Amino acid sequence: MSSTLIWVIVGVVVLGGAVALVVVGINFSKNNLDNEDPVMARLADATSRGEVISLEQVELERPFSERVIVPFIKRVGEISNRYTPQNALEDAARKLDMAGNPGGIDASTFLASRFVVMGIFVVLMIFYYFIMPNPWPVSKFLLYLILFGIFGFYLPQLLIKSKTDRRQLDIRNAMPDALDLLTICVEAGLGFDAAMSKVAEKWENELAFAFSRCIREVQLGKPQREALRDMSNRLGVSEMTSFVAAIIQSQTLGVSMAKVLRIQSDQMRVRRKQIAEEKAHSAPVKMIFPMAFLTMPTLLIVLMTPAGITISKTMGGG
Repeated sequence: MSSTLIWVIVGVVVLGGAVALVVVGINFSKNNLDNEDPVMARLADATSRGEVISLEQVELERPFSERVIVPFIKRVGEISNRYTPQNALEDAARKLDMAGNPGGIDASTFLASRFVVMGIFVVLMIFYYFIMPNPWPVSKFLLYLILFGIFGFYLPQLLIKSKTDRRQLDIRNAMPDALDLLTICVEAGLGFDAAMSKVAEKWENELAFAFSRCIREVQLGKPQREALRDMSNRLGVSEMTSFVAAIIQSQTLGVSMAKVLRIQSDQMRVRRKQIAEEKAHSAPVKMIFPMAFLTMPTLLIVLMTPAGITISKTMGGG
């Protein structure tokens, strides 16, 4: 079998697993945005329009992923939760919090999804092995089966890591402007909680969502210091950790809140500038690989081909 066909198979399997994860994530997010049962919500909506419809018809109108895939993963998560160590569940919950809880899934469901995706990849490879015209040797098939199983097992974790990195970058970029608005609100006479509410109302980004959740926790009775510490732990951003520590220290020592916020804002801008300069300095190093293996061979082909043709004609004529 040619290497091109092998890469086509790899692409199809990876795309199938990614599509399954996206579908499951979308349905999880839809189900968690609504507090009520989606089936009962559909039935109530049909009844309000005057349509005569049964509960079975409403159930069958739901997508296949909502009827089969999502409940299956939840059930696997419930079973795996009994045999999963508590440390693994806490670590998974922390990673999901840092990623912003995509899809609203819990730790046990996330751990179960890793086994489900691994099973999807393994089943796809086995299915292709039995329909391929020229079967591989058993050793080669087992090797590919193990590799695809390992890749499918770690794919959800890689997606969560990518989501976490994007979220933390968004928070770092938004913090200086948010601290400026906090400073203006505090200097205008608002309390710190009210200033955070203004930031949450002003923007719709990850930092605003984090502030909004922190405010809701305070309103529900959690002490402000614990809510701020929990927020910094959920975000996993060093700048946010130092900001929360400075706020708590200023409240303890009675230092002017506006002055602390202004100092923190200046430090955040300096830090953002340093990160941008660091990325700019690392750009030439990252460009070595594409230049050495993609750009330079192309230039050599374009420049040396005419000379090679001329030399070939001259030597042939001689």
